[in-house]
Amino acid sequence: MSPGTDNPAAWLRSQQQAFAAAVAAGGPTEGLLVDSPGGGPPLIGAYRHAYRARLVEALRDNLEVLARALGDEGFESLALAYLAAHPSTEPSIRWFGHRLADFMAAQAEAGNPLVPHPALADLARMDWALRAAFDAADATPLSRASLAGVPPEQFGALRFALHPSVQLTPLGWAIEPAWRLLRDHVPGQGDEPTLPAPEPLAHRLLVWRQRLETRWRSLPDDEAGALQALQAGAAFATLCEQAALAGDGPDAAVPRVAGWLATWLDEGLLGAVA
Repeated sequence: MSPGTDNPAAWLRSQQQAFAAAVAAGGPTEGLLVDSPGGGPPLIGAYRHAYRARLVEALRDNLEVLARALGDEGFESLALAYLAAHPSTEPSIRWFGHRLADFMAAQAEAGNPLVPHPALADLARMDWALRAAFDAADATPLSRASLAGVPPEQFGALRFALHPSVQLTPLGWAIEPAWRLLRDHVPGQGDEPTLPAPEPLAHRLLVWRQRLETRWRSLPDDEAGALQALQAGAAFATLCEQAALAGDGPDAAVPRVAGWLATWLDEGLLGAVA
């Protein structure tokens, strides 16, 4: 009886899984592939190389600015080390790389030359947040006109939902100026940009999509705290109380939060109101 006669579907699946393991993880090929016509071992090296090369290119596409910062050889070495530590498990290679920033932070802390400076992990976080915002679900942004009929006495109870594309990404370094220089530089044209020395700065980066364009800006601590509270379901009145406790005082807190709200509406950061 030939292999797979009893249950062809199960046998085929086991062969597919074995082949995938042989390509992705260097698993054994015995009983999986026949010898070459000349009697030599199965030639699977080309498939293994293509698999790794495709995932490296997927990372490069998702993390374009980080790749420019590290250079071709440095980025490929990092990508292959990440692949060895975190093999791809997602059906779509678009999501291969979601652990890279944390992997880089751990390597930098350990003194691994793959990540020569810890600020590079924040470049990865910013790149990933921008791509995630671009791919996020769509929703109609809340407009100023939609709030025009709300009576003033009810405004404090309003709860605003953030647009699905909004990302509040924690960063430990002021990498935004370097990110912008790297993004704007066209490889092969002119001298490489001189990057400012990274300075430690714990803050939040706001990333979102407005129409079909991704946008970002660095947040001051008070506005970041307000958006985080909004994300957690806080009402408008709670945001005002939070601003008052932060030092604005009751009289200044409401206009300050109202100013944030106007900016958030203009930027398309809000997706719904309840």
